[in-house]
Amino acid sequence: MVLKTGDKIPPFSLTDQNGHNFNIDSLLSKKSMVIYFYPKYETAGCTKQACAFRDHYQDFKDAGAEVIGISSDSEESHGSFADHHNLPFILLSDKGGKLRDQLGVPTDLPGFLLGRIAYIVDKQ
Repeated sequence: MVLKTGDKIPPFSLTDQNGHNFNIDSLLSKKSMVIYFYPKYETAGCTKQACAFRDHYQDFKDAGAEVIGISSDSEESHGSFADHHNLPFILLSDKGGKLRDQLGVPTDLPGFLLGRIAYIVDKQ
């Protein structure tokens, strides 16, 4: 499956940077979301992207949206990444890349470099 404009996001549950279970159903139909996939924490591009979301986080909140970052990094590394860069939003661990595969998140080089993509999910 490749997620396309107009598709409904499938249900999923992952662990956040604090070790808590996050279920997408807790936000579906309640908030809009910006869900972005990134390859690896503390790399130049991923750090720049996360800090840009951080710097504009209040704009997203004012628009009624939640920001969610997802990578295959561990919950512990997400926690240190969030602490190191003062990231106020949810970071989820997709160990093994199952959700990435389920949504058809592209790779930069087929099978080698994980891709970077953002999905906008509205309340509907």
